[in-house]
Amino acid sequence: MSEGFETLAIHAGQEPDPVTGAVVPPIYAVSTYKQDGVGGLRSGYEYSRSANPTRAALEEAVAAVEGGARGLAFASGLAAEDTVLRAVCRPGDHVIIPNDAYGGTYRLFAKVHEPWSLHYDAVPLGDLDAVASAMTPKTKIVWVETPTNPLLSVFDIEALAHLAHENGALLVVDNTFASPYLQQPLSLGADIVVHSTTKYVGGHSDVVGGALVARDAEVGEKLAYHQNAMGAVAGPFDAWLTLRGLKTLAVRMERHCDNAERVVDLLLAHPKVSSVLYPGLPEHPGHEVAAKQMRRFGGMVSFRVAGGEAEAVEICNRTKLFTLGESLGGVESLVEHPGRMTHASAVGSPLEVPSDLVRLSVGIESIDDLLADLTRALG
Repeated sequence: MSEGFETLAIHAGQEPDPVTGAVVPPIYAVSTYKQDGVGGLRSGYEYSRSANPTRAALEEAVAAVEGGARGLAFASGLAAEDTVLRAVCRPGDHVIIPNDAYGGTYRLFAKVHEPWSLHYDAVPLGDLDAVASAMTPKTKIVWVETPTNPLLSVFDIEALAHLAHENGALLVVDNTFASPYLQQPLSLGADIVVHSTTKYVGGHSDVVGGALVARDAEVGEKLAYHQNAMGAVAGPFDAWLTLRGLKTLAVRMERHCDNAERVVDLLLAHPKVSSVLYPGLPEHPGHEVAAKQMRRFGGMVSFRVAGGEAEAVEICNRTKLFTLGESLGGVESLVEHPGRMTHASAVGSPLEVPSDLVRLSVGIESIDDLLADLTRALG
């Protein structure tokens, strides 16, 4: 019988130290390792870009909670994304991305990789016919966010995996918004999972990082080769902080979800809110798919404001407990205006977001205090 999520998050890759019995993996702040004779590596360690014991503990734990064959930790989520593209694609290849994606992901495709002749199409991934029509013999990846940032669209991972594989492509799923606790794409047929571990996995807004988990060992080995060759790895202290965050992911996500559901109820009843975007709502177009592939519906909530862009910006400026800031997934609640902040790089593109949109990362504070803060900000 396999161990439960919470057990894996606390114990996978984290055996007590054999010398001292310490129950937490040490921070191995080291760049190089003594060899026992030429080529005689102790436990495979020679240089910390290639491997570091603290990072290895995180990589094993992330692979375990995602149910994958190989986990890899990076300096940021975008470093992880870049490694996937370089490992899998070549100039002239093609990738399908969501027409609702994180602005930094769009920038990576449009401004960094397209000039090197990696082509992409932004497609509504909820329309499987549109995805099939966009596939070409050069398509190597179908890139999925679900739920998406910031419109919280939900896509059918299992159906997209089947379609990608029929056409000889890999399915890559950015699982940042859901976290490994709420959704496990590899079990639904995805080939690679991407995380910005800065967000829910780290969970405390004190570390920047990224991760990849591969379902197949051969794909994992290719990613690992590029991780070492390119070098954007997580440092040992960053890996240690992320590993500490992972241990409490399950209990934090339950509270994030509890609080988000109460925030949604408040927003639905408020006259200044024209619509609420949350996969837990029965009227959400992706609700049935989300209910099938997610444990719960997450801590991210977006809403549109009846008063337009100016009012949306003012609401962001009026909150007190909801801190105005980019990023998400920390224990503290955040508010932002995506059109002017996280998604400014998508302005004028097919991925431009509505100007009246406000995005909330609902934290784990006392819910009554959060509701009171929102009520004041909404007026």
